[in-house]
Amino acid sequence: MPVQQLALFSDLNKAVKSTSTVRAMAHALQFEYIPGWPDLFGQSLRRWAIDNNLQTIRTLSLFSGGGGLDIGFHDAGFSIQTMVEFEPKFIETLNANCGPDQYFADSEALCQDIRHYHPPDNIEIDFIIGGPPCQTFSAAGRRAAGTQGTDDDRGMLFTEYVRLLEQLSPRGFLFENVYGITGSQNGEAWLAIQQAFAAAGYKIFFRILDTADFGVPQHRERLFIVGVKEGEYLFPRPTHGPDSPDKFPFYSAAKAISNLSAKSQYENQSIGGRFGHLLEDIPPGLNYSFYTEKMGHPQPVFAWRSKFSDFLYKADPTRPVRTIKAQGGQYTGPFHWDSRPFTIAELKRLQTIPDTYQILGGKQASIHQIGNSVPPQIARILAVSILQQLFGVDLPFDLPLLQPYEELGFRKRKRQLTQSYKAKAKKAISQLQVVEQKTAVSRTYTAQLSTKFKWTETNGQNTNGNLLTVQFVPDSQQWLFNIIHNKPAPSPEMRITVKPTPGTTWQLDANKVILQGPASLTNFTSLWKAFEYELNELKIKADLVQLCGYYQYDPRFTSHLELSTDNQTLEWQVIKKVVAGIGVGQIIAAEQLAELWHIELGNVLPMAKMLKKTGYEVRNATTNPQIPADHFLVPYAFPTLTPVSVQLHKSLSA
Repeated sequence: MPVQQLALFSDLNKAVKSTSTVRAMAHALQFEYIPGWPDLFGQSLRRWAIDNNLQTIRTLSLFSGGGGLDIGFHDAGFSIQTMVEFEPKFIETLNANCGPDQYFADSEALCQDIRHYHPPDNIEIDFIIGGPPCQTFSAAGRRAAGTQGTDDDRGMLFTEYVRLLEQLSPRGFLFENVYGITGSQNGEAWLAIQQAFAAAGYKIFFRILDTADFGVPQHRERLFIVGVKEGEYLFPRPTHGPDSPDKFPFYSAAKAISNLSAKSQYENQSIGGRFGHLLEDIPPGLNYSFYTEKMGHPQPVFAWRSKFSDFLYKADPTRPVRTIKAQGGQYTGPFHWDSRPFTIAELKRLQTIPDTYQILGGKQASIHQIGNSVPPQIARILAVSILQQLFGVDLPFDLPLLQPYEELGFRKRKRQLTQSYKAKAKKAISQLQVVEQKTAVSRTYTAQLSTKFKWTETNGQNTNGNLLTVQFVPDSQQWLFNIIHNKPAPSPEMRITVKPTPGTTWQLDANKVILQGPASLTNFTSLWKAFEYELNELKIKADLVQLCGYYQYDPRFTSHLELSTDNQTLEWQVIKKVVAGIGVGQIIAAEQLAELWHIELGNVLPMAKMLKKTGYEVRNATTNPQIPADHFLVPYAFPTLTPVSVQLHKSLSA
């Protein structure tokens, strides 16, 4: 452990008289503030609850997940009677931690759909904890064109929570969810949730909190609602960060994992793949955006905001990490500042899940459970604040509370942090050794397009798909792509011209790109794939989306399709419009699309399906319930589906 870090922890453990909540807790409960201290705090808090014979607070846990909330409330003395969870792999973990000599010695875990859970008539419950699945209100939902909110079955699960409140009538409850719930559906979903809790007889108090403010080495903003039958409730003041009583420093990622063994079966796992090598140059705290033009990278691989913020995100050891995601792909961070994945043991520390708590399953199943959990440390702080205010328990330390009018500054600090990371990126970029871009050279090769839109150079070997001959002829004026059948046609049936949008530039050493060949839907898609393939081979851009930019921004290139007079079918008429950007990049009603594409209303869905079969990512209310009925979204003017596209296997028909 670094000397400076040892000094910090040593000074804390010696200090008694201080306005720091952390120091007061450490002194009163006699635990050391060392790396892994949340575990020690939880153990000491539990011993205090047992030694002082706290009243039994019979607690029901709903949507228990891997047990994050349960750990925190259990440590604070709440008696978790039953944990109700639907996912079998989560239940396996809960069961592994239930029973004699386990974390939850007196609890039972039920694998049951909340809609089918009916507590025994004689059960008595004092408090309920839990948060329904949050995907319908999440940032991913907003990015996909708004949030489903309560229109989705998962969004309506809160009504089951209300049903149990009405049936069991506990003294209070704690409800956790993503903060997007407050803005979903223009606030209508949030209003409905508040009204439902009020109708059940509860006065609610709510705040959006950042877990890093309460001793978690991770920034995770969540909405917490505390409902009470009687009285009032005030949320606890942050224990860490600028909003804490003495601005006590955040618990950083490096400190959290510093005394863990480095031995793990995942420790030496490389990132690999197309983009894994890029992680090495990304400064800690930044993500894929380091490789964008906006950040000033001399060889930008990605377009600004074309990926989720956790794509190639490398953690900053001096700060809490960003939110650990429950599910993600190969390049989903946080990654360790040494450009490797975090181990499961490290992720548990970053989530403040106790080292001794068992998480069953393989790596991805474990990450799912960790990322899905409420960090136990913030649960502990909320639990003791509820002990004090709802159940009249005298705490052994002073727990400062927030007044309703007081605002927390984590959002403002996030904006300031963004600026500091931009400065860090600028410095790192200035020290980069720019690799000379490959020169585009003429070549002819064979390739094939699979049914899942994978483009493969085959060296003449046909494995599965249509074998095509591609001629690539670049010069200083244009890049020309020809699909050749036996010999070049004297006049191509299909010709696509791609140029930078006026006022913008691109990294290609040519003024335009020409894609041409015999007119067929397969050839059309193949020409775009050949263009994209060359962009990647020459290390210019990762794909066409990166060259064009994210669809919610103005496109950085335009395209135009010309066809011979023999190819004026309805399908080609629609494709010509789409290639020109007509009806692209926004959610549009079917009636408006029919007008824009000059087709009958009844042909809109068939043409949308045709586009998808051609490789376009087409969305509607069936693929993305956030989109209104009878509306469509075609994000880009060119085909973007690949074998790993989320939209690939979604149907446009119910």
